Amino acid sequence: MNDGVMSATRDEQLPSSATAPRRRWGLWAAFALVAGLLALLAVGMTRDPRQLDSVLIGQPWPPRALPVLEAPEHALGPAEWRGKARVINLWASWCVTCLQEHPELMKLLAQLKSQGHDDQLVGLNYKDKRADALGWLGRHGNPFFASIQDADGRLAIDLGVYGAPETFVIDAQGVIRFKHVGALTEDIIRTRIVPLLEAGR
Repeated sequence: MNDGVMSATRDEQLPSSATAPRRRWGLWAAFALVAGLLALLAVGMTRDPRQLDSVLIGQPWPPRALPVLEAPEHALGPAEWRGKARVINLWASWCVTCLQEHPELMKLLAQLKSQGHDDQLVGLNYKDKRADALGWLGRHGNPFFASIQDADGRLAIDLGVYGAPETFVIDAQGVIRFKHVGALTEDIIRTRIVPLLEAGR
């Protein structure tokens, strides 16, 4: 008798009490896998997608100076921002959500301007055409002391950007202290951003 036939014969001769534990083990393994996947899904659903952890928190802002949107012959970067905390808002003229948060940025500008600190609000124009970006600011109002233009998106890659809008706060030493993904709200600005700006003056 060949080995295959002998193996089949041995399996057929195994009592049902010997194969039952193996079946039960397989069912338990499948149950544990499904339970684990459901647990991961539940955790993900309870997290606010706008408050994503960033590996850049506590790291210096990338040392990349970019052209100023309004005056591209000039460049700005972290070297020029040192000495005062800044909020840097990534935006684009094609971004619908950017228009949604725009009124809150205009309110923040008014608040900072009344305190003599409007230079703390900086724009980061993302993958946009200069004419489109300037036209958008002309129509809706310009909340920024200056906007730098990341036309090719390379700085955004360095920052791990998910998409527009995103907002960062850097301290007076140029270290990233806060990141928000999505539209800003009055509550986020009041409770998370303004205290960092005030502490960094």
